[in-house]
Amino acid sequence: QVHLVESGGGLVQPGGSLRLSCVASGSISNIYAMTWYRQAPGKQRELVARFVSGGRIDYLDSVKGRFTISGDTAKKTGYLQMNSLKPEDTAVYYCNIPKGSTYPRFGYDFWGQGTLVTVSS
Repeated sequence: QVHLVESGGGLVQPGGSLRLSCVASGSISNIYAMTWYRQAPGKQRELVARFVSGGRIDYLDSVKGRFTISGDTAKKTGYLQMNSLKPEDTAVYYCNIPKGSTYPRFGYDFWGQGTLVTVSS
């Protein structure tokens, strides 16, 4: 099993920055992919950023150039650096490890509990 814990959310003014962290624990020795999703009130969950081992990185169009996904394999930790935040970035942010993206492999996704990001003046 894998347990994910996000941190780093909070209240920030427009134009500010936050760095979210996602720490994975459990019976895994490697992580090959990690994604960040967000869900704003009344909206569907959307993929914000994705990292796949080998160098593939994808971003939601609206966050390109402002958000950066990264990770520390040795610490089993992923990060989402968010700069130039806008009110429309307000949401609960979730980290996710897609099924089959760990060693040993599991046949289902893992999700964190979410961390709230509020961008407001």
